[in-house]
Amino acid sequence: MVKISSKFVCRDCGFETGKWLGKCPGCGAWNSLLEERVTKDSNRPLKSAVEALPLSRVPPTDIYRLASGMKELDRVLGGGMVPGSLVLLGGDPGIGKSTLLLQVADHISRNQRKVLYLSGEESPVQIRLRSVRLDIDSELIYLLSEQNIDLLESFIEEIDPDLVIIDSIQTVYSDNLSSIPGSVSQLRECTARLMNLAKQSRRIFFLVGHVTKDGALAGPKVLEHMVDVVIYFEGEKNYSFRILRGVKNRFGPTDEIGLLEMSGQGLREVVDPAQIFLAAKDPKVSGSAVVASFEGSRPLLIEMQALVTSSGSAYSRRMASGIDQNRLALIIAVLEKRRGIDLSSYDVFLKVTGGVFIKDPCVDLGIAAAIYSSFREMPLSRDTVFLGELGLSGDIRSVPFLDSRLKEIKKMGFKRVILPHGQMKSVSAAGGLNIQEIRNLDDLIEILMEG
Repeated sequence: MVKISSKFVCRDCGFETGKWLGKCPGCGAWNSLLEERVTKDSNRPLKSAVEALPLSRVPPTDIYRLASGMKELDRVLGGGMVPGSLVLLGGDPGIGKSTLLLQVADHISRNQRKVLYLSGEESPVQIRLRSVRLDIDSELIYLLSEQNIDLLESFIEEIDPDLVIIDSIQTVYSDNLSSIPGSVSQLRECTARLMNLAKQSRRIFFLVGHVTKDGALAGPKVLEHMVDVVIYFEGEKNYSFRILRGVKNRFGPTDEIGLLEMSGQGLREVVDPAQIFLAAKDPKVSGSAVVASFEGSRPLLIEMQALVTSSGSAYSRRMASGIDQNRLALIIAVLEKRRGIDLSSYDVFLKVTGGVFIKDPCVDLGIAAAIYSSFREMPLSRDTVFLGELGLSGDIRSVPFLDSRLKEIKKMGFKRVILPHGQMKSVSAAGGLNIQEIRNLDDLIEILMEG
């Protein structure tokens, strides 16, 4: 017997309730509960197609990976694409998600493997126009303009592809639910079915996800928990460079980044990251410091630019591009409290070059040096790199992965490194570098005054 019932689901967080409420108890949003009808078959027998196995009976196997054709994407994925995995790729509109996946499909087809490309937002003619621009022409890439997941499963069984691309998951729907495509229930239902299909058939699935105006993936957070890999495709539209950032990976490290460049022939790998993050510094300009950030398993030398100027308004402003603004306010507070530098009547602006967002706390020392340099109109040495986390008491904390950072610093031709005291005992990559160890902000200011 088929039973039809209704429930109310929050479009923001996925909270479910049996009656309508003005305010969602889950996330606190107002007027976000939408009614959805649920159809259940009470006569359907329950039968499991799997059996429970002791852990010792599960054979250990090495993970087999397929190359995507882009080393930077393979780096973020942990070495390549794993059969049976579900990868969620999110990014702003027009950032290049469809271009990236079409290039991946081209590489897979060149190895005599089939690809099914489902587009719920573009027609096959539009995708064909993009493929002509990218010089992609393959008989093994199948285009499908269909949003029904039941029909998608039948096409997958008929074509038998090794890679399935769904652009985007917000357009796919199931007839079992009465809600519109992109709703919380549809996203959970369709993603769960795709996950089961990926595990059973050992195929690779790429899902494109829309993002909100805040940059987060649209839909309930459970969507990111269900998939195996979550990748954010980032970049400023005024720049040609793009950044792939892995935030979840069941087959490799998280917080790994890949660097790509958008060109007329599609996305290309960035061979020399220094061209993005290090500009030709004018030795007479103050407020610029170089730091060695560690993103995933990759050390990156990045230029921090600070501008301290007299405030003309009733209150001073703190603006940051590339780091958390609260973190900038914290570093300014430490400079004011521990060094007596009065910045209350000054505007402070900070910019990370290249459009990347930095989370590594070990760039605090470089930010403090850049702010002090701009405040005193005192240019910093061009061959110096700053390393260290700034404590609330003004002390400089230790730096992890110091060997890798120092190797990258030497590779890029820098001569001097300022880092926390006591770390050189276990470091072997300091040969040829002028290392200066400091304990607190007082030591930093003294070195900066000496030049």
